[in-house]
Amino acid sequence: MQLIDILIISAYFAVSIGIAFLFSRRAGQSREEYFLSGRKLPWWIAGTAMVATTFAADTPLAVTELVATKGIAGNWLWWNMVAGNVLTVFFFAKLWRRAGILTDVEFIELRYSGKPAAFLRGFRALYLGIFMNIIIMGWVNVALAEILKNIFGISREEVYIWIFAAMIFVGIYSAVSGLWGIAFTDIFQFILAMAGCIILAVVILNLPQIGGIDGLKKSLPGEVFSFFPKVQWNAGTVATGVLSLSFSAFMAHIAIQWWSSWYPGAEPGGGGYVAQRMMSARDERHSQLATLWFTIAHYAIRPWPWIIVALASMVLYPDLAADEKKAGYIMAMRDHLPPGLLGLLVAAFLAAYMSTIATHLNWGSSYIMNDFYRRFVKKEASEKHYVLVSRIVTMILVVLSTIMVLFINSISGAWAFIIECGAGLGLVLILRWFWWRINAWSEIAAMIVPFIGFSLSKWVLLIEFPESMFFIVGITTVVWLIVTWFTRPEDHETLIRFYRRVRPGGPGWKKIRAELPDVAHGEPLTGLFVNWILGVALVYLSLFSIGYLVMKEYVKGGVLLTLAVIVFLVMSRFLGKENPAELQ
Repeated sequence: MQLIDILIISAYFAVSIGIAFLFSRRAGQSREEYFLSGRKLPWWIAGTAMVATTFAADTPLAVTELVATKGIAGNWLWWNMVAGNVLTVFFFAKLWRRAGILTDVEFIELRYSGKPAAFLRGFRALYLGIFMNIIIMGWVNVALAEILKNIFGISREEVYIWIFAAMIFVGIYSAVSGLWGIAFTDIFQFILAMAGCIILAVVILNLPQIGGIDGLKKSLPGEVFSFFPKVQWNAGTVATGVLSLSFSAFMAHIAIQWWSSWYPGAEPGGGGYVAQRMMSARDERHSQLATLWFTIAHYAIRPWPWIIVALASMVLYPDLAADEKKAGYIMAMRDHLPPGLLGLLVAAFLAAYMSTIATHLNWGSSYIMNDFYRRFVKKEASEKHYVLVSRIVTMILVVLSTIMVLFINSISGAWAFIIECGAGLGLVLILRWFWWRINAWSEIAAMIVPFIGFSLSKWVLLIEFPESMFFIVGITTVVWLIVTWFTRPEDHETLIRFYRRVRPGGPGWKKIRAELPDVAHGEPLTGLFVNWILGVALVYLSLFSIGYLVMKEYVKGGVLLTLAVIVFLVMSRFLGKENPAELQ
């Protein structure tokens, strides 16, 4: 790297820390200011902050590995989650904002009651805020280690030193600025990261050895460019490198995973940092628009620059082993960017990395402070005391997540572990909003049984992912339904209080609604289902129209883009409108 690259990277750090300190006083006023930006974020900031968080340093590398080993169709391993995200847009975004809570874990004691609810809230605060959170940050740090090693050619020991330094930097600006600073820094970081990735795609595509899109199509098998996997009775990856799924694996991804499994950023019914951003929006309309913008940008707009570079890496570095394919993205940066642009791309990766880590530090500390410390340790203290505790917890999470790097060898392995160990929980997370009979024991059972199912499928039945989803989801669903019927419903006063505040629609609250004639009904589920179908169509039409246009298939791209515009115009007639329940 040359002086201009170092200056660009230094300027990035200066702007990031400057934004953080700009919001430090505002964030320190209260828990709501620190964790939810005072519930005042407009939709475009809240939505872009969601997109920035899910764009981590590991994301382009993971997409490169998928494309280089399974073709463009390999992205269906995460494209299948569109339906779940759109479900959140129409069924849950307004409800999360209406609930008026600080964290999604706090929802547990709004919806449930008694000791089971208290246990569940405390356990999930620690389980998600510490254990699951440091695993996620750990794999993001593993990706940063890969980038540092390939760009700078430094030793493993030096990599760990630089990762710890980066974590300390992010920890400081997260602790100082709270969600106010993180959200505005996310805007800057997302613009920088996307601009860098687009520039890299353009530069690599125009290399003489690539020769643009036409050159790529001549150099690679046609099957690599297919947007859809081959579905057959026997699984495997065919010799041409196209994703080939067995029918059972295809159904596991398309028909089961999106609604059944907890996964950060794609939680059934919303949750985690996505729920945090929805709750930080100005009102219910802004919450819904933010989530829609996030879903479209996340799936349809963001991946194509990465896919282009991934395809080019197959031509530039054909001899990379399967487990090294992800490094092709970094090698393309290192080998083909001139001074200045290399510094910009390194800054872009740092931006992607820091936006994700900052959100996870703030999100994790919100659980530990609000749902464990304030709930069980020190119930009565000043707002400034709780903000101070949150800042201390943030720095503790920095240390723990850095240590976790030593124990994660496979990013994709960590993904599969999280998906399988949350399989079956998703349906409870959805139904708890719309069916009064779900209780705390339902959720406790649905949280514990997947671990048992995962252990049985992996070490006893020897079922591989994703086919293991059938077994884990099946056994989890049966168990939590049995537990629900053999345990008492929630306290009647709790159900009344929940319905008065949240007002969910549908027949699942008919019994409670009959006792509250003074409370306006929630939105009919029929209209929400129609909007959900339109929303799923909009995202996929947008995704593939952009893809076909990038691949110079202009007729297909133009037709799909026209259909996407029509679907959006139909859907926008109902999007974000107030219903009678919201006016009370």
